[in-house]
Amino acid sequence: MTTPHSGAAAAGPARDRAEPPLPRAEFAFPGPLRDRIVAAVLDGAKTATASLLREYGQEGEPLPAAGGRSVVVDSAGTPVAVIEVTRVRIVALGDVDDGHARDEGEGHSSAAEWRRAHEKFWHSDAMREALGEPAFTVDDDTPVVLESFRVVETLRPR
Repeated sequence: MTTPHSGAAAAGPARDRAEPPLPRAEFAFPGPLRDRIVAAVLDGAKTATASLLREYGQEGEPLPAAGGRSVVVDSAGTPVAVIEVTRVRIVALGDVDDGHARDEGEGHSSAAEWRRAHEKFWHSDAMREALGEPAFTVDDDTPVVLESFRVVETLRPR
């Protein structure tokens, strides 16, 4: 689950000064859920994620694209890995498949399980507040952005 999933203006790890900083990949909100998701990214169980398409327009961010890289941060905001997007699909929520659900690495064996967990997250007070819509809800036709990614670098805090 992702939301406020990135911050295009955020700084990445120290790199060659000529390179622009990488955007941040922030899975879920800081706290236990983010910590579990970040652990799944680091151990290789999580190779996919999903976001609401409306988040990109609301935050003024470009859609992810294959080859794009970002810095995964933990709940403390510490950079822990660099990931590279390998595939992006925009689908209706009702069309998310079992393969994507499993690739998210959060223990869901089916799209139905995955959807229940994501609906709980997307209908949470925190998400509704982030979207600025207290009664926000999703349905089968809600567009979601499905990303597949790979870890290209694990970062060790100093």
